[in-house]
Amino acid sequence: MSIKINVYTVRNASLCTVTVPATATIKDVKVEIAKTHKKIGVERQSLRSDLKGKDIDNKTTLNTLGLENGCTIYVKDLGPQIGWRTVYLIEYLGPPIVYAIFASRPSLFYKNADLPMSTTAYIALGCWTAHYVKRLYESAFVHRFSHGTMPLRNLFKNCAYYWGFAGYVAAHVNHPLFTPPGPLQVAFGTSLFVLSELGNLSIHLLLRDLRPAGSTVRKIPVPNSNPLTQLYNFVSCPNYTYEFTAWLGFSILTSCIPALVFALAGMYQMTVWAIALVFALAGMYQMTVWAINKHKAYKKEFKDYPRRKAIIPFVL
Repeated sequence: MSIKINVYTVRNASLCTVTVPATATIKDVKVEIAKTHKKIGVERQSLRSDLKGKDIDNKTTLNTLGLENGCTIYVKDLGPQIGWRTVYLIEYLGPPIVYAIFASRPSLFYKNADLPMSTTAYIALGCWTAHYVKRLYESAFVHRFSHGTMPLRNLFKNCAYYWGFAGYVAAHVNHPLFTPPGPLQVAFGTSLFVLSELGNLSIHLLLRDLRPAGSTVRKIPVPNSNPLTQLYNFVSCPNYTYEFTAWLGFSILTSCIPALVFALAGMYQMTVWAIALVFALAGMYQMTVWAINKHKAYKKEFKDYPRRKAIIPFVL
């Protein structure tokens, strides 16, 4: 049995009429709309059963919604789309390049550019580069995306954030006036960064193995034999926890606040510390929002979801 569906825009203007089986899914309806209006591809469409209703999931069937022959459905054009994997590759490719330009061509940005670059600055360069090389590797070979695309306009916002912060941090850490902190602080910051990066990668590999290739299967993530995944016993999003502690380690690695030094160099190093810390905290805020939303989604989806916090063990 087939049913006819009247398709309207969210501005309540008639768009077309499509015919689909009564057992069809929302994805099937989108495919038929795309055949009629090729400029509005499947990925660009957001369907809702009420003019001011919420977007309907692709896997939802028409009979579940109670839609019958002659019913009306509303479509919103989400605009040009771009694949999530492509987005990640573009936004993560910029930061190591921008940072390397500041480190390798100081004469483009500073006076006294002939001063030697400190060992700590080289370590920071290595950490920064390794972080984004890891992200590029994960984007290409590890991550499995439940959503195929995102609005193209978001790419420019994301690139502005990642590329802009790369230049902002690199401009200070690679400045000729940069005075590195003591060796113990550098060692601690570097160790925290490396451990957190390994932990973050471990979580991403666990999540990849949790979802079979080509599927959108969702399961409750639990620790595996890797000790760095044990953080799942305490939080829902340990990848965000590790991400924050990695940048906290980077902040510790690159900071230097000499006691009782009021010279310009000392004041400059306080600026370095402040900027690095703000960078870490800004990332922590955004990751906390993502973690809380994902934590709520887990609890709503899985009735037997274990007792955990969202991102900070025992706290939040």
